[in-house]
Amino acid sequence: EAIKKANRMSGYIVLLKLYNTLVRPHLEHSSTREGPEKKTEYHLTEISTLFLFCRYNIKALIGRGSFSRVVRVEHRATKQPFAIKIIETKAKEGREVCESELNVLRRVSHRNIIQLMEVFESHERVYMVMELATGGELFDRIIAKGSFTERDATRVLQMVLDSIKYLHSLGITHRDLKPENLLYYHPGVDSKILVTDFGLASSGNKAGDWLMRTTCGTPEYIAPEILLRKPYTNAVDAWALGVITYIMLSGSMPFEEENPWGPYDGGGNCPACPCINNNNIYFYTKDFITRLLTIDPNDRMTASQALKHPWIVTMAASSSMKNLHRSISQNLMRRAAPTHRNKSTFLFVNEEKVRPPLRSSPLRIHQMTIRIFRCDTRGRCRSSNPADKHPGHQVKAPIIFFISFLFDIGPQ
Repeated sequence: EAIKKANRMSGYIVLLKLYNTLVRPHLEHSSTREGPEKKTEYHLTEISTLFLFCRYNIKALIGRGSFSRVVRVEHRATKQPFAIKIIETKAKEGREVCESELNVLRRVSHRNIIQLMEVFESHERVYMVMELATGGELFDRIIAKGSFTERDATRVLQMVLDSIKYLHSLGITHRDLKPENLLYYHPGVDSKILVTDFGLASSGNKAGDWLMRTTCGTPEYIAPEILLRKPYTNAVDAWALGVITYIMLSGSMPFEEENPWGPYDGGGNCPACPCINNNNIYFYTKDFITRLLTIDPNDRMTASQALKHPWIVTMAASSSMKNLHRSISQNLMRRAAPTHRNKSTFLFVNEEKVRPPLRSSPLRIHQMTIRIFRCDTRGRCRSSNPADKHPGHQVKAPIIFFISFLFDIGPQ
C-alpha cells in the first residue's frame, strides 16, 4: 500500500513540475495577446498526453495500420486491460480517419460494437482508449476451432447484423466490413463479436436518407456501385456481409474462380461457386447469400431483413451439427498463407481525376479490381497472379481504378 501511494505521489510531482515549467510562465506573461496563448494551448495538450501515461501502462504492440498503431495497455490503478489506438494526425488522411472514427464511436453504444472509453490528444497524435478484444479475429478463431457448423455461422451473423442494423438506424455506414474487423471479445466459447475500425465510416443525418460518393474500402469486399463511382447507400455494408458469409461457409472468396463472371445471369444473381453448390449447405443458406450478393443495391437485403431471413431464424435455433470445419479451414489457410497480415485496408480516389467508365459492366470492373490487385497496409498493390513476380507489378492503390476506367475492360 505504501508503494502504491508513493507511485501516485511521484506522478503528481511530475505533473506539478510540468505545470510549473511549461504552463505557468506563459500564463503569468500573458500580457501579449497572441504568442503565449498559442503556446499555452500546445502545452496543455502535452499535459493531456502525460495524464494518459500516468494512468495507463503500455504492455505490447498489437497491430499497425497506415496511420495508426494499436497497443495493449493496463490501467495502473485497476489493472484492467484496454487497447489504445494511436492515430497520427499530421497527415490529412490521418486526421480524416481520426475524425470519422471519433464521430462514430462517440455516438454509438451497442454490445457488439467496440466501446470508446476516453480520448487523449497531443500536438501530432490522438490516443483512443477502447475495449480490448482478446479472442482474436473471426477467421483465425474458425481455423483454431475443431468444428464449425452453419449454426455457428448464423450465431456470428446475428451479432454482426444486429450491430449493423443499429448503425444504419443512426445513419452510419461502416464501409469497411471485413473479417479482420470482426473480433471476439474473449477466448471463451460464449464470446460476443465486436465490430471495430470505423476509420472509413460515414455518418448521415437520417437513417436510410444518406447518399455517399467517396470511393473507399477493401477491394475484396467493395460493392460494385462504389467501383462504378455511383452515389451509394448503406447497402454496401450488406454486400460486404454477403462476401463474409460466403467465406465463412466455404473458406474461399466468391470472385476468385478462373471465370468468376460466367455463373452470373442477366439479373445479376450470386455466383454459383463451391459454397452455393455444396450439398451440405442448407437451401436457405444459398438464398441468404444470393440476396446479399445482388448487383442491384435496391434488391439487396437490408440488415433488418437479413435478421428475419429463414436461414438466420431457423438455423440459429437448430441442432444441426454438420461439421464444415475441415474444408473451410483448409481453404482459409491456403488463402492466408502467402498474404497473412498483409491486410487490404485503405483506398481513396479523387473522383474529379477519374474518367467515367466506357462500356465496362459492374461485374467486369469488380473482377479487374479484386482479381488483379491486392493492396497492403501501405497502399501498395501487387498482382494476385502467382506468375507475376516482377517488381513492376507493385503500384500505388489508386492506379487500380485508373486501369479499370481508362481502358475498355468490358466484354469484347
